[in-house]
Amino acid sequence: MSEPVPDERVRIATHMPVEMLEPVCAAFPEVDVVSLSVGGTPPPDLEAEILLTLPWGTPDLAFVLACGVKWVHAYGTGVNGFPFELLKGVPLSCSRGASATAISEWVIAALLAAEKKFPQTWIKQPPARWNTADLGTLEGAHLALIGFGGIAQAIARRCLPFDMKVRALRRSEARSPIPEVEIVGSLEELLHDADHVVVAAPETPATRHLLNEETFGLMKPGAHVVNIARGGLVDQEALARALDSGQVGLATLDCVEPEPLPEGHWLFSHPKVRLSAHISWSSPKSHAGLMDRFIENLGRYRRNEALEYLVDPIEQY
Repeated sequence: MSEPVPDERVRIATHMPVEMLEPVCAAFPEVDVVSLSVGGTPPPDLEAEILLTLPWGTPDLAFVLACGVKWVHAYGTGVNGFPFELLKGVPLSCSRGASATAISEWVIAALLAAEKKFPQTWIKQPPARWNTADLGTLEGAHLALIGFGGIAQAIARRCLPFDMKVRALRRSEARSPIPEVEIVGSLEELLHDADHVVVAAPETPATRHLLNEETFGLMKPGAHVVNIARGGLVDQEALARALDSGQVGLATLDCVEPEPLPEGHWLFSHPKVRLSAHISWSSPKSHAGLMDRFIENLGRYRRNEALEYLVDPIEQY
């Protein structure tokens, strides 16, 4: 990458709505934005050195990449659906970690709802008995984090004040940046006494169906499984059997496979499933946070500095 000239124009091609790039243009007046239609045909004379695109790719991606693109940024935190084979050496970054606060708050809500039995304990008519209930607590409960990136670390920081015991399994052997969180070396060690299991790892070929018949069997009966990562990490047919047998007591799922689920899918009606439509990332600052990662990297690009939030094309994360 050559040293940038301060007033040199930079052309960004994007599949995002152009108005979403207003903060980019405000921060970098030298930017020219070329709007691309996700399903349309790009202009034959297209030239752009940066591509801001969708995390699952687009039909015209191969053509756009051949138009001088030197860096691709995926507008999202996960890129499991991206066609990596088209990159051919072009670096890809994403907005990893931008949704950590929103998702971690959502997980806390899910854990509390499970222990305090919301919404089951809300009443609309006089109950059989007042002043009595069989509720749980987060205090002393064991939390297992599958993955320990930015989102899982944000979850841990919010769970520790509840006096939960937190363990995590990560792919690297790096020490925990949070001293109170124990890093373990195997799923068996992680899951055997977990009350709540939160899936927060990326979906890659190595992690697909990481939760399956065998790993559900490692959990203590009645464990609560929460998935805020990607649906492909969970073998849903194995989950159905684990729920029916009581091995898994409750599944709170923000991510499923496929998305959207077809009408009539068993996950909509199972009494032990709490299902949402991949919304845990949502907050008033969600879109600004995702774009901030791109703006941050654009500054590095203009200063000829190393990019952050890069995706490993082999690990696909």
